[in-house]
Amino acid sequence: MSLTDRLVQNNILQTPEIITAFKKIKRCDFLPRGLSGQAELDMPISIGFGQTISQPSTVAFMLELLQPLAGDVIMDVGSGSGWTLALLAQIVASGKVYGIEIKQELASFAVNNVLKYNFISKGTVKVFCQDGWQGLPDLAPFDKIIVAAAASEIPQALLKQLRIGGRLVLPVGDVGMIQDLLVIEKTAEDQFSKKIYSGFIFVPLVKKNN
Repeated sequence: MSLTDRLVQNNILQTPEIITAFKKIKRCDFLPRGLSGQAELDMPISIGFGQTISQPSTVAFMLELLQPLAGDVIMDVGSGSGWTLALLAQIVASGKVYGIEIKQELASFAVNNVLKYNFISKGTVKVFCQDGWQGLPDLAPFDKIIVAAAASEIPQALLKQLRIGGRLVLPVGDVGMIQDLLVIEKTAEDQFSKKIYSGFIFVPLVKKNN
């Protein structure tokens, strides 16, 4: 049984469009050379520079919480390997996915991996090498924002760049400690609702001055 089928069987993957993305976008295409054989393992895998390609069950859970839709404009903070970028691009179809990665080497790695599909040439995906804490104000507002690394606090810039009715999914907590996964919905200007899911460990969301 494939990893995707196991995630479906365990009710982690539930939405048809997300399941289709997991089947079409192969995790092995986003792993460092020599590690593609580990693609079917439900575990995080190092991609260098202190970062990982996240555990598939965690990515699936986060995407189910995010609820990406066709036509959405989405910001992916901490793009790393580019796997989540490509999954989102498959789902949004005619929408846009903007990735942010602070490490130039990983930004290039993400671009090279996503180029294995046609999302960049179609203009669906664009990757920026800059500080994810600041988001992409010139491209805001976003329908959805997903963050793949733990922030010590909720980045206020990301809240401002979320459209009213939009949704932000991000882990928050101290490095090396059990962290919370937050789902934040912008109900009105400067008004938000929040749900908390506990029991996660992510790599830290790096700031530019770190």
